[in-house]
Amino acid sequence: MIIVEHLAKSIGPEQTPVLRDIGFRMESGELIGLLGASGSGKTTLLRCLALRDKWDKGNFRVDGTDILQGGFGGRVKIRREWAFLEQNAQLNPTRTALKNVLIGQAAQTPLWRRLTGMVRSDDYMGAMDELERIGLLDKAKMKTGQLSGGERQRVAIARALVHGAKVILADEPVTGLDPKSAQSIMETLRELCKESGLTVVAIIPLELAERYATRLWVLDNGRIRHDVSGRRLTSQERAGLL
Repeated sequence: MIIVEHLAKSIGPEQTPVLRDIGFRMESGELIGLLGASGSGKTTLLRCLALRDKWDKGNFRVDGTDILQGGFGGRVKIRREWAFLEQNAQLNPTRTALKNVLIGQAAQTPLWRRLTGMVRSDDYMGAMDELERIGLLDKAKMKTGQLSGGERQRVAIARALVHGAKVILADEPVTGLDPKSAQSIMETLRELCKESGLTVVAIIPLELAERYATRLWVLDNGRIRHDVSGRRLTSQERAGLL
């Protein structure tokens, strides 16, 4: 169970509010589509949840652990178990898909492994299993610089899973992809949520959110105005997206 209460965030010398009294509960296996007009606070919310941006105030509990007040251990839990996916997957283009999955993000990988690239046989097989699971086993030995945008995003997803991610925060993971690739990414995320209990919060286009998400959040002026189960939004609910 993930519980957020009274999250607030302001920016700039004038302390302009970006997030205002955000609160919610998330269960494992949810795929949440995060919607809102430009400037509504979507990316800031994801960055706060990933602890990339500092909270001004609020409470943040994960499986009973107080993340903000629980000392170093709470923050380590987020760094290890939560993955942040950006629009352009942060991969090493000169390494193969397999190597990118094995080495992982800096927050999830020991320094010695990042420097040497050495892995255990069990880790190797785990990485191959995840690449097969997302349909990229045949691309395992290709350098990621040679892969399409959709394939690179799937490599980033596999990397997060191999390194123990229980939650994925995805900042526009399908923006710039062709419709087929975008649908493939969303289908992959939906299947992972159903099969393994992965929790995903993703900033995605409305039509994909209504089709794939199990839950929809509509942000407006830094607040969650609507929190509904996955379905087509009403005209009133869509008004905040303009």
